[in-house]
Parts: sequence; C-alpha cells; structure tokens
Amino acid sequence: MFKGKTALVTGSTSGIGLGIAQRLAREGANVILNGFGDADEIAALRRSIAQETGVDVQYDGADMSRAEAIEAMMARAIDRFGAVDLLINNAGIQHVAAVDEFPLDKWNAILAINLSAAFHTTRLALPLMRERGFGRIVNVASAHALVASPFKSAYVAAKHGIAGFTKAVALEAAEHGVTVNAVCPGYVLTPLVQKQIPDTARARGITEEEVVRDVLLHAQPTKKFVTVEQVAAFTAFLCSADAASITGAVLPIEGGWTAH
Repeated sequence: MFKGKTALVTGSTSGIGLGIAQRLAREGANVILNGFGDADEIAALRRSIAQETGVDVQYDGADMSRAEAIEAMMARAIDRFGAVDLLINNAGIQHVAAVDEFPLDKWNAILAINLSAAFHTTRLALPLMRERGFGRIVNVASAHALVASPFKSAYVAAKHGIAGFTKAVALEAAEHGVTVNAVCPGYVLTPLVQKQIPDTARARGITEEEVVRDVLLHAQPTKKFVTVEQVAAFTAFLCSADAASITGAVLPIEGGWTAH
C-alpha cells in the first residue's frame, strides 16, 4: 500500500508507536523509528522490522522536548528519503497529580512532548508534502482530547490542544493532497498506561486493581482495553488512498467512552 513512501513515527520504540511503525512497514513504507530505550534493544528491533518487511528502517533518537533536536531529525529524514510522506505524531508522556501539586517541570515536559513536538514535526514536513501533492499526518491524541479526567490537567490540556491543532492544519493543507487527522484511543495497556496505574492509585487512595476496574475500564463500556493492533490498523487506514476525503477529523477508538 505504501511502497516508496516514508513514515516517521515519533515515540515508536514501544507501545502504540511501535505497533503503528510495524504496521506501516508491513504495508511497504520505509520507517524512521524514534524514542528512548536501550541502544542494543533498539538496534535489534530495527533489524527485526527490516528483515521481516524488506523496507528501510532507520532510528533517530531525537529528544522530542527540544525544538532544535526535532529540526535536526527532520533534516536527516529528508536528506535520506527526500521527504516524510506519512507523519505520525505519537510521542507522549504522562504525570498524574492534583493541579495545585503539579510539578512545573512535568507540566512543561508534557506540553512540549505531547503538543509542541507535533507542531515542530508538522511545520517541517508539510512544505514538501504540499510540493509533492501528497501527505498524511496522523496525530495520536487520546480520548482525553475529547473528555477530561481529574489529576491529568497537563495531559488533558495537551491532548485538547492536539485536537485543535489537527483541525487548523487540516484546513491549511486541504487543497494540497494532504490530510491531517487525530486518532483518540481509550485505554491501551501500554507501558505508559501501566505506569499510570500506581500513580493513579496513590492520587485517589485506592488499590491498583480498583484503578483498572473502576477508573480505567469503567470509562469504556466494552470493559476491554483497546489494543495496539487496533490503533495501528486505524492509523494505516487514515494514511491510505481510501481515506483521502477524511481530514480535520478527531476520531475516537475508545470502546464507547465518549458516547456517555
């Protein structure tokens, strides 16, 4: 489906981002992985995807909280592949605390990585997308782009920001063969969510089992976690030719959470 295209997936050394990168590679896209982790494990992961799919798989460890690092990553990607055709803004971090106790450094980091990073990658990828008459930008938001939860003020603010950013850029790019959409997963049992469970338990004064049952899955009428594979398939569809008329959409994939 994506032979000859290049996909950059931020935050893709684990979790949802990795699932998306693997799916796009299987569909024929060259892939640039990005994220933190053990260097040997990342190298093995890159080799594994390349061997399985036969596409060019690169890794860039740019710190998504730093504009200059993102600029350098985008320059390297364009130098190697000519353009970024499929831009998946997935990088994200989380911290759970009451707003009056929220650490300033955590607020700044969440806004930088979850929101500003997408601005930087988009502003650098979009000119070549316009020039080539094709581009797909998918922002991995969250159900928290549509609704709020207590103790997550920075994350909710950033994800609501991503929703608005998605719509604005979609309007700017609509006549140039470029679509811009956001996918909004509910709870996916990724390392990020697993880390939230003890933090949420402490913040709410309940057990970790109660967090899963009464906080996380309580919001999802299906009572099931969304899977990485489901989000990856949804993202791949939005990158396809069949989705050319879908743009500016903020699309839930959250087991009915926002139907309440």
